[in-house]
Amino acid sequence: MRATRTLATLDEVGCGDHVCQLLDPADDVMDRSRAFVADGALFGDKVVIVSPLPQATSDLASMVLDPVRLQESLLAAVRREAASAEREGYRSLRVLHHVTSDGSAEGPEGLLRCELDLEEFAADSGALVVCAYQGGDWDASTLENARCVHPHHLGSRPASPSFQVYRTGKDGWTVNGVIDADGASAFGAILGTLLRQTATVRLLCHGLDFLDAAGMSALAGAAGRLHDRKVVLEGTNETVRLAWELSGYADPSVAVVMAP
Repeated sequence: MRATRTLATLDEVGCGDHVCQLLDPADDVMDRSRAFVADGALFGDKVVIVSPLPQATSDLASMVLDPVRLQESLLAAVRREAASAEREGYRSLRVLHHVTSDGSAEGPEGLLRCELDLEEFAADSGALVVCAYQGGDWDASTLENARCVHPHHLGSRPASPSFQVYRTGKDGWTVNGVIDADGASAFGAILGTLLRQTATVRLLCHGLDFLDAAGMSALAGAAGRLHDRKVVLEGTNETVRLAWELSGYADPSVAVVMAP
């Protein structure tokens, strides 16, 4: 069972982990991530580095991918490399995803979709994925959305967000923490991205402590934005269910099912 945790160093990254590492603008991504890359040889993992600076990393990995030049989605590329790693006898795939605010043409929505894809890929395949965010001019909401879909964070500086959404099994996502006015926008963006890919999004909410008015509005809005979409929340506590009912959302016209 995957669980959220904060890592002291990249030495602690294990199979199935999807780690958010926040770097200062002056940090050298390879200096900060060298141990993670080098451990590929120690554990028998194939190493893939995704970076807009491929010339600086070409001697450190089995494969270097420039995200701007990819002719396919990043998910398709890492899946292909994972299949290749299995055929070649590696234990797993080890991915360092170097993300810069000026090195991607995806935009905020594309970046969130990419991170959700990588989260699903890590959980389902057992790959080790570290996303190293660098640059000082990130839009705050873009960075917050990305942080919320990483179950693992590095060090004390990138303290875990108030809530997290991460992959559980083959057909669901776990939500934990508190979704209030500060996190409602991120929650709505994450749900909207998931709902564009599947008609029914299943959320396991045993660790969801509270959902305030802003969070409920974001949930209902995301579920109703596209035709024939639905969000199913399982394992919600009594407080969350009561607040939902008293706020008038427990109505068949709202495409949300909330269950204990």
